Amino acid sequence: QTIIPESKDPINNVAIINDHLVVSYLHDVLGQLSIYSMGGQKRQDVTLPGLGNVAGPFGKASKDYFYYVFNSYIQPETTYKFDFKTGGSTVIAKPKVSFNPDDYVSEQVFYSSKDGTRVPMMLSYKKGLVKNGQNPTLLYAYGGFAISMTPRFSPANIAWLDMGGIYAVPSLRGGAEYGESWHQAGMFDKKQNVFDDYFAAAEYLVSEKYTNSSKLGAYGRSNGGLLMGAAVTQRPELFAAVLPAVGVLDMLRFHKFTIGWAWTSEYGSADKAEQFPALLAYSPYHNVKAQAYPATMVMTADHDDRVVPLHSFKFAAMLQEKQQGNKPVIMRIESNAGHGAGKPTAMKIDEFADIYSFLWQSFGLTLPQAIAK
Repeated sequence: QTIIPESKDPINNVAIINDHLVVSYLHDVLGQLSIYSMGGQKRQDVTLPGLGNVAGPFGKASKDYFYYVFNSYIQPETTYKFDFKTGGSTVIAKPKVSFNPDDYVSEQVFYSSKDGTRVPMMLSYKKGLVKNGQNPTLLYAYGGFAISMTPRFSPANIAWLDMGGIYAVPSLRGGAEYGESWHQAGMFDKKQNVFDDYFAAAEYLVSEKYTNSSKLGAYGRSNGGLLMGAAVTQRPELFAAVLPAVGVLDMLRFHKFTIGWAWTSEYGSADKAEQFPALLAYSPYHNVKAQAYPATMVMTADHDDRVVPLHSFKFAAMLQEKQQGNKPVIMRIESNAGHGAGKPTAMKIDEFADIYSFLWQSFGLTLPQAIAK
């Protein structure tokens, strides 16, 4: 028996609390909480503190309240208690932070990709930002493996916003923001859709005068590092700086090392004649040619046993050989580190200091004196 019909909004979690169904789901990438009767009649939407992500609900069937955790690009994880008697939420626990979330803006926009597909993007920046086409912007994305790019707080993002930057995150096809069909639209021979969605995001930021190509940085990790390889090789004119981190960059041989064989269910395999042409068409390593490239910092770690460092080594060497412009192509190699999970705070701080310094120099900017101190 269908209680709550399937819709385009993917359901994350359902709990029975106070003789109601409390449903957590994604609506246009943003977390939502709704309360239904046990028969499926909608009672209310829970009012959330902003545009962000929701974990929960957490509660017992016998109680007339439940908890949930909310966070966004500008608000750290905060625990709320929803009371059925009042129909509202109160803050239970929030971290102490050295900034005021109210000083920042996190908005959602939509743009059209190359084939007309409507793609959502979150933009975060400090209040008072002027859309004059001159703002330094970091465009971060992933686009694959059914991983939804929902809002997530990071202190490093606040540091970027305090520098006057815009942090932009589009939800490309290949993720699961709109269910499995959204994922499949970025798999196998449809992988180019992911790249086109990303390029369209960059073009939107320029056309809407958030930034311009001389102040636009591209950043992605792992499968997002593959996206960065495509950005460098397919649309080098769009970006001032590109940061491929721990990326899958040789699409013809990735399945021959460590866990790479498991990714053939997402990318396909060059060992299959019918899948070879699509992989060759976008494989970053095999599409480097003699031309001018933007400033590029290829990032890897010497103990990465998921995406082996040879991807980054080969790609960086090929870029350095073929670079016809005057922009630097360098590598950042972390010692005694892996793919990224579990990295200590000090190492994260060093990494973002290098990332932001590389971007700022590539944009031709100097830090405000207050930030530099």
